[in-house]
Amino acid sequence: MTRKVCPGNFKSRIRKAFGQVLSLQAVLTVILLIVHSGGGAVKVVPLEIKDKQSARAFSSTELLGQPASEPRPEYPRPEFQRAEWLNLNGLWDFALDLSDSGEERNFPQGAGFDRKILVPFAPESPLSDLGFQDFMTAVWYKKSLSLPENWKGRRILLNFEAADYHTTVWINGKKVGEHAGGYTPFTFDITDYCDQKENLLVIRCRDELRGNLQPSGKQSKRYHSYSCLYRRTTGIWQTVWLEPVAESRVDSYRAYPDVDNSQVLFQVFIKNPPESGQINLSVKEGDKVIFRQTKKACPVTSFEVKIKNPKLWEIRKPYLYDLTLELYSGASAKLLDRVESYFGLRKIEARGNKIYFNNRPLFMKLVLDQGFYPDGIYTAPSDDALRKDIEISLAAGFDGARLHQRVFERRFLYWADRLGYIVWGEFADWGLDLSRPESFLIFQREWMEALTRDFNHPCLIGWCPFNEQWGNIYPGILESIFQLTKSFDPTRLVIGASGGYHLISPDVYDSHNYEQDVVRFKEAYDGLLQTPPKVFVNGDLRRHVPYKGQPYFVSEYGGIWWNPGQQDEKAWGYGERPRSEEEFLQRYKALTEALLFNPKVAGFCYTQLYDIEQEVNGLYTFDRRPKFNPEFFFRVNQQKAAIEK
Repeated sequence: MTRKVCPGNFKSRIRKAFGQVLSLQAVLTVILLIVHSGGGAVKVVPLEIKDKQSARAFSSTELLGQPASEPRPEYPRPEFQRAEWLNLNGLWDFALDLSDSGEERNFPQGAGFDRKILVPFAPESPLSDLGFQDFMTAVWYKKSLSLPENWKGRRILLNFEAADYHTTVWINGKKVGEHAGGYTPFTFDITDYCDQKENLLVIRCRDELRGNLQPSGKQSKRYHSYSCLYRRTTGIWQTVWLEPVAESRVDSYRAYPDVDNSQVLFQVFIKNPPESGQINLSVKEGDKVIFRQTKKACPVTSFEVKIKNPKLWEIRKPYLYDLTLELYSGASAKLLDRVESYFGLRKIEARGNKIYFNNRPLFMKLVLDQGFYPDGIYTAPSDDALRKDIEISLAAGFDGARLHQRVFERRFLYWADRLGYIVWGEFADWGLDLSRPESFLIFQREWMEALTRDFNHPCLIGWCPFNEQWGNIYPGILESIFQLTKSFDPTRLVIGASGGYHLISPDVYDSHNYEQDVVRFKEAYDGLLQTPPKVFVNGDLRRHVPYKGQPYFVSEYGGIWWNPGQQDEKAWGYGERPRSEEEFLQRYKALTEALLFNPKVAGFCYTQLYDIEQEVNGLYTFDRRPKFNPEFFFRVNQQKAAIEK
């Protein structure tokens, strides 16, 4: 029997789980949206970059405290924002298709839907109101689309922020297209398929998790979660939305910050540039326009933005400049497209055995964040929950995170940009059999989508496509992906395989080490002080390229087990359990200081920020309650490192 969902209970469920309340800023944003929406198409009101969170018209009852009817209402692409859009999150018709026979049973025409689901939450998650835990070969979604009248004459784009894994779309029974990949956005132009007032949108997502030919990260291939593998995510798990655009429009841009020359170089990519058209780029510092330039619109148009007395994007003290791109037609000078964004001016590089951030030595004080939520699994229950994860990490003295074994939501990176929180971008390479040659094509397709999506975020300082790859790897896969990453983005640091075999010399040499004995742990890295250095590696030393004196990063350590109320053997952590809070804190301090005070170590990443299901080695519980006073960790972590002196 199918449980019926009551979308009106959505926010109350989230508030109960997370203790969230609407902020004053959110209320002010709502008021501004109502004033400017005019009852027509949904619009984003241009606010200061630092306050851009919402982009939806609310009803007056919601202002009085009634919960909103749609989950995750905030604008999903804050680093590339247009004024009009329509959020499709909410209650959809849904069907399980365990035998993958829905196409034969006329599902694309709208038959066979017997359940409801709350999008964008995966059917495995409680917040979807399904909570179906078994494997699902295919799942189907259905929704009626009614396009706003004032969108006529423009192209209509159907945007998916992410759906796992192979997605196919039909409109009015006609196949629109398909996309393979579970972690990155994709778009379909549905203009020519919407030929009536009410249009039928049908979506199928296939998920062959156990086939070993799709990246799946930490999703369990067993029925239950176990070890460091957790509940699965199938189908749509991020926002689905529509936007109207012109035939000629800004397609994307790339920003190359140049701190040494006080400038930023921009490449603006224009789709179908109009003949004699013009592209305008303007930059604001607060309310003041500090740069404006207009050029002929070409498929790739470059700008060199000089900034007097630049304000740098610093860790914990970020500064973001507002950016606007406007595309005009030729003769009539009609505005065809307007995009709002932001950028930060910062520099990251490796010099010798040190990492330099804005030309100062940096010791990376990071924590492992895997991006799981008790009720949403992969999907944060709210935008506030994304921000809260960064805030609790900062409160514990971490300056950033490894975003581990998946691609996080864009809005997480948006909050990291705003809060001055550095991150390493990774991928969900686990689950993909790298011994097979076709895995290179599968991996590089979605990895390139991730690199393209996140290129402009100042918070992102490095890329790491693979994690703990020690097995049989088809020759050339790791090396080729490393070289591809460096070629696409020469502005950031790259590690080929974190804690795995270094088959090509990385910008930053790293290792994972869960040794709990402080003396042995310290000795492992004291070898860096020898001449020549004796380097600690994971796996067979003979399979690694030689260490060349580059920065050395202990990218996983700790993982100290703490769950004193545990009555069974299901939960786990690393090493022997501390017998008291005092022992836990002493061990944490000693392990961390062994790295902080080693003049040849350039950073650490503690495992991990919060518990996840059976893994209980977080500094916070799974529902983000602190296990200890975060001030203790702040004092330990924020000590000046030897390599920074």
